[in-house]
Amino acid sequence: MGTDYQRAREELGRRLRELRVEGPLGRLTGTQLAQRLGWQQSKVSKLENGRQTPTDDDLRAWAEATGQPAVFDELRARLKGFESQIRSWRRQLAAGHRPVQETWNALVSDSHALHVWENSIICGLLQTADYARHVFEGHAELQRSPRDAEEAVRARMRRQEWLYRPGRRLNVVMWEGALRAQVCPPEVLAAQLDRLLGVVGMNTVHLGIVPMDAPLSLSPANAFWVIDERLVVVEDWHAELWLDDAETIALYRRVWDTFADAAVFGTDAQQVIARVRRSIKV
Repeated sequence: MGTDYQRAREELGRRLRELRVEGPLGRLTGTQLAQRLGWQQSKVSKLENGRQTPTDDDLRAWAEATGQPAVFDELRARLKGFESQIRSWRRQLAAGHRPVQETWNALVSDSHALHVWENSIICGLLQTADYARHVFEGHAELQRSPRDAEEAVRARMRRQEWLYRPGRRLNVVMWEGALRAQVCPPEVLAAQLDRLLGVVGMNTVHLGIVPMDAPLSLSPANAFWVIDERLVVVEDWHAELWLDDAETIALYRRVWDTFADAAVFGTDAQQVIARVRRSIKV
């Protein structure tokens, strides 16, 4: 993906390879190390090439199997350094919104199941082009970034092809307030809600709406995406957080499940959307 996160993972992989090749026990092949650890050889390869994130237990076992148990603290520090990656908007948007959208296209393209919570705007995978354009223009003004809304819109629309690929599943829950947010002119919002009404029955989309008057056990804060149970992306005003440690992913899934429990789906969701749609004066 070309991200800071991926580069850090690749650097850790190079360090693991160095420990395997140059350890006090002599050079070990990947197969020999896998046998010592009781792993598949493919796991050793993935860790060394930055295609899989190790756990603390993986790192401890690696250090011990290569005869260097004292290096575990260093490896663990490296891991903790990129388990929470802060990707500042200032850096990401230096060249405009289109490159950010292309990064997301690559991320989503390889994914099969998404769990999304949106509390303030319509989920990007369900946005119309006109709605997305106003969102990009507003954020470009806020971040004082290059104005490339048209290119960003085209990139976001290409990502929506994912919804029509077999084996994909978008599980999205949105706060009713996101349907009402006037981030665009009324006629654009009305068309956007018409689009939502049309996706309720799609096989690849499981859309839930949390009504404004639904009882909640958590406050409807921070939008986030859980991607294939391997990565969480959380949005804030200054940055995105890319989080991949197992405990954090499990926490966000519990949050998503809590909001899903408060949501309505199917025809009930359509009724909420239709009620909001009728309230818009076009």
